[in-house]
Amino acid sequence: MFIPIGIIVNLSEKIDEITENEVPLEEVLVFYGNFTIYFANLLFPIFLFLSIIWFTSKLANNTEIIAILSSGISFWRFLRPYIIGATLVCGIALIFTMYLVPNASQGFNEFKYQYFKRGKQSQETQNVYRQVNDEEFIFATNFQSSTRTARNFTLEHFENNEMKFKISASRLKFNPEDSIYTLSNFEKRIIKDREDVILRKSSIDTVLPFEFDELTPVEYIAETLDYRELKEFIEIEKRRGSANISSYQIVAYKRWSVPVSAFILTIIAVSVSAMKRRGGMGANLAIGIVIAFAYIFLDKVFGTIAEKSTFSPLIAVWFSNILFGVLAIYLLIKAKR
Repeated sequence: MFIPIGIIVNLSEKIDEITENEVPLEEVLVFYGNFTIYFANLLFPIFLFLSIIWFTSKLANNTEIIAILSSGISFWRFLRPYIIGATLVCGIALIFTMYLVPNASQGFNEFKYQYFKRGKQSQETQNVYRQVNDEEFIFATNFQSSTRTARNFTLEHFENNEMKFKISASRLKFNPEDSIYTLSNFEKRIIKDREDVILRKSSIDTVLPFEFDELTPVEYIAETLDYRELKEFIEIEKRRGSANISSYQIVAYKRWSVPVSAFILTIIAVSVSAMKRRGGMGANLAIGIVIAFAYIFLDKVFGTIAEKSTFSPLIAVWFSNILFGVLAIYLLIKAKR
């Protein structure tokens, strides 16, 4: 019910840009197919949570839960179908988030940046420092992916922890037609035992041991990789000294935490709504919505803190699950009583 509403709202907001850019109908249909998968995965724990509260509240208001427990069935037996259902749903969600959702995320983001945010995918980074392989390090300032240029470029080559030569240039320009780099005010210092050898040129075209686009991947790159590719990508970025490692690790950890959160929220939903309240279903839904928004708030806050500081991404992602897992156990024991 929520996803069609989201599609209608998004389409009404973007219809002018779609018609202005003359986007083909088939691309629009594929985009909203990816839109459905992307946001359904993002919000499915909350949807599952609210639907369980609604269903269980109906049972409680009709005094069916009291009748079930009065017949001699234990609360744990009553809870068993919920646990089995949550396990199945979380298992399916885990497969989706590991393999299907990354493809949908790639299509969703590529369409968005191509037609809705033209030029915004290009980014300018003040400083780029990377280890491009086991022997070479690069540094550049005013890196601009849109123009494929950088300022104050240096490349240092090491062998057995000793610098063998250093290349520097005031400006770096990548030429995608032939994959050649143009270095302005080029200088190469070859380090010898007795004295260094220095080579200078006003400009030189050469091949360098890295791809220009790999220096600053697009901001949504981690979302588009399946779990195996994402783990390999994170290892490569660690070796390169990427400043966005925390963001990539948060995406990786959430591949596991989102299905687990659905399981925890299922237990909370049953515990909250199994009791018959004076306010009926409305009271249960109100309590559920407060808990859901508290979960989302903590998840977003700790995720942002981890991205902007040295706070552990693992703790940031799993803190909400641990906290609400404890809450689930407490509410479950209280509901049983």
